[in-house]
Amino acid sequence: MDEKELKTSPKQRFFIILIAVLMLGSMLASYVAIIINGSQSSTSSATGQISDEKLAQYETEYTDKLVAFQAATADDFSKFSKYLNAVGEYDKAAAEEGGVKTKDLLVGDGRELTEGDTDYLAYYVGWCSNGEVFDSSLDNASNATAFTNAIDVSGGVIEGWNTGVVGMKLGGVRRITIPSDLAYSDQREICDEYNQPLRFLIMPVESEESLKTMAAELQLAYIKWQYGVYYGIDYGAMIAQ
Repeated sequence: MDEKELKTSPKQRFFIILIAVLMLGSMLASYVAIIINGSQSSTSSATGQISDEKLAQYETEYTDKLVAFQAATADDFSKFSKYLNAVGEYDKAAAEEGGVKTKDLLVGDGRELTEGDTDYLAYYVGWCSNGEVFDSSLDNASNATAFTNAIDVSGGVIEGWNTGVVGMKLGGVRRITIPSDLAYSDQREICDEYNQPLRFLIMPVESEESLKTMAAELQLAYIKWQYGVYYGIDYGAMIAQ
């Protein structure tokens, strides 16, 4: 084979260059795709997108903790549920007059709450003058069978609540009527309206560490599950960072 046979023609050189350009373009495209995919993966991780497996895990965790909580609070629910017939319509205008009004339905046998006392947990139902329940510790406000939470009031409650529980004994049940200026006033819409007087059925109980821990863990489990269900976010992974 002589030197002449090793030389390429202009046409051959054109196709060689074209192939090289195409190969380089393909390599660049692959590289860009890798970067984009990696960026998307990092973004997914940063935003805490949740997998179906993790969502199922959070649902099971919440269900297990709920069953345990309901078993632990069954005796309290038995006492409280006897007074759920107090929930219903009331005179809105009358509720706005005369400040906070209270009625003891069951006198407890625990220590008496004093002004500014927040060292207790509470089961409750809150409703508007039309009888609509806007919040509660119950699994079903219209057909309750158990509690689903007990709030730690040290996290803060409305002024009318703090005023209304003074003089209660732990373990008792009290109905408290709160005028709008001592409730949420114009800061929060309740039952589709602002400036609503409210009523609560409240049962304060001792802030025992075991119950306090169960309530807090149950609330966190619920939040992790709900973030996954409604927002597709792994809240548990986010708070662990």
